Amino acid sequence: MSVTKVKKNNPIIVGQPVLLVIDIQKGCFLQRPANSSLEFMKDDSASYLKARTMIDAARAADVPVIFIQEIHRKNLIDYGRELDGDENIHCLDGQPGTPLAVEEMGIREDDYIIQKRRYSAFYGSELEILLKGLKAQTLIMVGGFTDVCIHYSFVDGHQGDYHCRVAVDCVAGSSQAAHDASLVAMEYLQHGALRSSEELIAAMQAHGAP
Repeated sequence: MSVTKVKKNNPIIVGQPVLLVIDIQKGCFLQRPANSSLEFMKDDSASYLKARTMIDAARAADVPVIFIQEIHRKNLIDYGRELDGDENIHCLDGQPGTPLAVEEMGIREDDYIIQKRRYSAFYGSELEILLKGLKAQTLIMVGGFTDVCIHYSFVDGHQGDYHCRVAVDCVAGSSQAAHDASLVAMEYLQHGALRSSEELIAAMQAHGAP
């Protein structure tokens, strides 16, 4: 017997929203290395570029924007178990693809930037302290990978009692299948977590309106 699932009607934004731009770095717009073990999604760069519309809308609505950068030391000491699976050395300090995509995302000198050594934006970083200072309640996420850094950050945000939302047209995964599966998993945790950039922009505009 099939069971009809009833989705909870959770609001898009609860309290103070914050936009997390996760790992949109120069490598997102460089040619993929021929020896890469990852499949990548078709037109993933277009999804990352579309995140700029979210950033601009957040600024216009006085929604704080936090840029997250994965970066690892040149001596490889802080990779931990990240190289045990499909991924090879990535986001190494000094590599062309590691810096944040400053021009593409319109990053300013006074923007909030968090560096991390693990996939989750929360793990071992100062993100939680910054979010508390901003009095954040809703985390809106864009960037990549959907199935890795977005998903892990979403789960940690969920377990920290934040309302988490993902702009589905502004994220990309290590593969289409992994992307799709992770979106399902995040929606399982919080109904209404998956939103279009248009929905989220409208919600931020309504939040910022007098």
